[in-house]
Amino acid sequence: MNNEILNSLKIQMEKTIENLEKRFASVRAGRANPNSLDGVMVSYYGSLTPLKQLATISVPEAKQMVIKPYDKSCLSDIEKAIFEADLGYTPNNDGESIRIVIPPLTQERRIELVKQIKKIAEEAKVSVRNNRHEAIEEIEMNELPQDEAKALETKVQEMVNTYNKEIEEKSKEKEQELMTV
Repeated sequence: MNNEILNSLKIQMEKTIENLEKRFASVRAGRANPNSLDGVMVSYYGSLTPLKQLATISVPEAKQMVIKPYDKSCLSDIEKAIFEADLGYTPNNDGESIRIVIPPLTQERRIELVKQIKKIAEEAKVSVRNNRHEAIEEIEMNELPQDEAKALETKVQEMVNTYNKEIEEKSKEKEQELMTV
């Protein structure tokens, strides 16, 4: 019973860390990164479709991305969606593909991105706290002896502290990456 609660909590915490890493990867750090386009949704025949389902995205150079749509008729829609996503990119449509030259990050934009990183990290910490709350509720519902319940709650808190520390480390690492010119 006790191990089930801890294992369930660990699985939830791992998912939170995985989500955090995925979201951090979508924040660009001055280099071409196809993951930065993950959130771009294109209006394709009246429905919003993820860009990755409509085109291949390649990185021929460190500061450039090339997007080749499977259906060339949606080139202008892709270009519009990238522009509207407000990623700081200016897409260039050459009739065959879309080229994006990654502009160098300004100090102002770097600070903006660091704020975004801190917000994502805080959301991950909130998720960890919610997971802790659920685990403690589950402990209380099981009506364990008081000393067992306290010991289990202590283990839960230790796990929460470990994952919060990991979130902090990943956040600082990403901030460092962003602030490096």
